[in-house]
Amino acid sequence: MQPGTSDPSPIPSDSSKSPRRARSVMAVGAAKGGRHEWPSTSLLGRLSGAAGADLLKQGTAMVYPKHRTLLREGDGGRHLLLLTRGVVKVTSRHEAGVDMLLGIRVAGDVVGEMAAFEDRPRCGTVVACGEVTARVIPLPDLERFLARRPEAMKPLMAMLSARLRTSNQRRIESRLYEAPVRLARILLELVRTHGLPIPGHGERRQEIGVTISQPELASLCGLALPTAEKVLATLSTTGLVERSYRRITVCDVPGLMTFAKVFPESPYWDGFPPPPAT
Repeated sequence: MQPGTSDPSPIPSDSSKSPRRARSVMAVGAAKGGRHEWPSTSLLGRLSGAAGADLLKQGTAMVYPKHRTLLREGDGGRHLLLLTRGVVKVTSRHEAGVDMLLGIRVAGDVVGEMAAFEDRPRCGTVVACGEVTARVIPLPDLERFLARRPEAMKPLMAMLSARLRTSNQRRIESRLYEAPVRLARILLELVRTHGLPIPGHGERRQEIGVTISQPELASLCGLALPTAEKVLATLSTTGLVERSYRRITVCDVPGLMTFAKVFPESPYWDGFPPPPAT
């Protein structure tokens, strides 16, 4: 395979040559009351039921095994991916040769939309954290979908706006806060989007439900690795977090919010329990 090209061997979900089939795309959300729900911040979570069902019919269903590259930085491409199951990491390689983690995307999200919309090379690499299913949607198919479902345009714009808002927030924090607060806020962001409540502890104690290494966490925070390691050690000593191999548990979400200077008017507040009274 030539450098700068995407891995050509995802498995078509309807391929008769492979025993591995994609599950029904409606079976990848969390079941609730007979319905299937997607994360509220994802595109599918923002769309109405009819528009979401229509979008799930677009393109071709594919299955990608763990560690497979779905999209590669520098490639051209006029298609995007709608994730229907699994988790991916989006990275970018710095000029110094260091891979930086830009974000984590889950079922219901789209990836690759920037290159498709702008007709420019891809600015990041997308890799499957585990087995991932996705719909590969050519841009013309998406354009026809939006023409047919104009009510889907606002949710799409809201999703893109939310990503820009998060990027802006991180730039502001990098100038306003010291390393411990910045890392604590990233941990809270991961809890909000990927948190798994520990049984018997309500929402107070949550495991971050994606594997993330310390170098990846450091790159999300914009910190040097030794600095991130020192902050994590401090948070562990104070009982706010517990660490195991590539896993982090936030032991006291309200306490970490107070440490991170997250207040009710903060955009991080939504979806969290209130901090303890002082």
